[in-house]
Parts: sequence; C-alpha cells; structure tokens
Amino acid sequence: MNDLERELDYCLGTEVPEPGRAFDVASGVKWVRMALPFALNHINLWLLRDSLPAEPGAPAREGWSIVDCGIDNASTRAAWEQIFASELDGLPVLRVIVTHMHPDHIGSAHWLCERWNARLWISATDFGIARMASSASAGFGGPLSAAFMAVHGLAADPAAVDGVASRTNYYRNLVPAVPNTYRRLLDGKVLEVGPQGAQAHWTCRVGYGHAPEHMALDCASERVLISGDMVLPRISTNVSVIDVEPEADPLTLYLDSIERMRAIDAATLVLPSHGLPFRGLHTRIDQLQAHHEERFAEALAACADRPQSAFELVPVLFKRKLDLHQMTFAMGESLAHLHALWLRGRLERHVGGDGVIRFSTR
Repeated sequence: MNDLERELDYCLGTEVPEPGRAFDVASGVKWVRMALPFALNHINLWLLRDSLPAEPGAPAREGWSIVDCGIDNASTRAAWEQIFASELDGLPVLRVIVTHMHPDHIGSAHWLCERWNARLWISATDFGIARMASSASAGFGGPLSAAFMAVHGLAADPAAVDGVASRTNYYRNLVPAVPNTYRRLLDGKVLEVGPQGAQAHWTCRVGYGHAPEHMALDCASERVLISGDMVLPRISTNVSVIDVEPEADPLTLYLDSIERMRAIDAATLVLPSHGLPFRGLHTRIDQLQAHHEERFAEALAACADRPQSAFELVPVLFKRKLDLHQMTFAMGESLAHLHALWLRGRLERHVGGDGVIRFSTR
C-alpha cells in the first residue's frame, strides 16, 4: 500500500472474491471479480438485488441487475455460469447495466442479454460508439490509429507503429457483438432498484474524459457509489486523445467531472471497477487532481526545455518500461496533458519538418 492509499479507508479489508463467487458489500449489493488478460488483470462487477414491473395485472418480476460485464471469452462466461448457479438465489437476471463502452465493461453484455432475455442499459453515446467500434477499428488500433500516433511522434519507433497498425481486431476480439437494443441512461436519471417494497433510488452521474458518456451510479440513501472507472483507488484513470477526435481535450472534461462528484457524501462507500472498495471519495478526488497538476508541471517543464511530441513526453510522465498495450494508453494520456495545456493557452502547437506535431512554451 502506498502513502496515498493510506489516506483512504479500505473498510471492507483486502480479501477479494474468487472467480465464480461473490461477496456482500452493501444491502442488496454483491461484488464479483473477473480476470482480464492485461497488466491490469481484473475488473470488479456488481450484482444488485432487483425487481421489475410486469405486465398490467401480473406480479413484479424478482431478480438481479448486473452492473458491468467483463470481456467476452470462455473463462468469463464460465465464471458467470458459476455465479448464476451459486449466487442468485435461483432468481433471474433482469437487466444488464453498463457504465461505459470499454471492452472490460461491455464485452459480455450481448451474451448476458441473450442468456437472460434482459435489456441492456447504457448511455446513448457509449451504446452508439460500442456498436461502431465492434464493427470497425478506428480509435482502438489499426492503420488509422497507427497513423495518428505516428504524427504524434511514435514514428520514431517503427516497430510500435507496425504493432498498433496490426491491431485491427482489438475491440472486436473483446467485444464481438453489442445488443441491438438498449434502455438509455441519462445524467440525473433515477433507477429504482431492489425487491418490491424495498427499492432504493440509484442516480446516474455522468462523467466525461475517460469514456464518451460514462455513467456512475449513486445510491444516496445507502451511501454507495458504483464509480466505474471515474474514480479508482490505486491507479489514475486513463484519459486519452484518440484518432477519431484528434483535437479533443478529454483531461479537462475528466477533471471537471470528478470535481462534480464532490456533491456526493464524503462518507460514501466507493465501489470502483479496479482495486478495492473504499471510503474517502473527496480525499481521492484531491489526490487525482494533485496527480494531474504534477503531470502538467512536468509537461510544461519539458516543453520549456525543448519542443515535445506526445511520444517524447511519455518517458517524462511514465517512469517505467511499457509494453505495446501500455504504450498506446500512455501515448493517449501524454497527448491529453499536452492538449489541455495547449487549449488553455499554456503551450503552442506546431508541425516540424519531419511531419511530427510538437508542443512548446514559446
């Protein structure tokens, strides 16, 4: 545990659910953890005891809602089948709620919705982009992403450019399909979740920067927040500029989004997508904002020394060796810091004689 983590309250301890098992973490809320084939090797998923109204004159349907799904592969499906057999008290899945469109969150949604004849609930923006990404490679690898990263300095590493260009099926391999229909989540929308007669109100809290229209779920009465990827306890959320929106400023959007989360009770139990549940939401927001202020200072100092491309800035912001998967995230995040400073008027952007875009303080 690092010094920043010691400022948080890991009130549920450090034990995590085994694959195919679940822990009770709050009233009507169970914690599930699935494996991921990346350096970030897990995702936390959530089961909410639920009910939905039936047809007029018929009793309500009792069951569960799933929040986030894991990627789509054989081991994830097998783990879900274990959950269905042992953790649902014989009740069905009624709806599949997805915080955002990244593969570890939506990957198995199509299978879960078909398996249970359940509806997908997600923001309209993330639904549309997930549908697009599962049938194209823009923004997630392939020639367009490679060309975009090359012009931001990755051309200095031809093997990395070739590696990004070859990842034409990255998203589709993890998200082979997206449901054809959905229910729309909107900022401020209230979901009534729980068994009949004991339903609680969960409010959608929109967040930008990490995903197009990320939805966290806040239950004020129980003081529980399913934060998705917007607030994580151990690592900072990836915020990237990608090829389909090449002049974007996602980091400013992200920082504004987490600042709005201060409206949530500071004593709320935060259920993040990665890491351990914790209390200390406002403290973690302070830490994340300070982290990015430090990265801004490092970027400004580097750009004052000499013009920097996003690729040249990567070792300034990331002090460890990166594999190709990590490098794609680091490139996007390096550019996000440069764009925030550029669009605030702190840096100038120009194209060098080698065709590479660089940023400088003069």
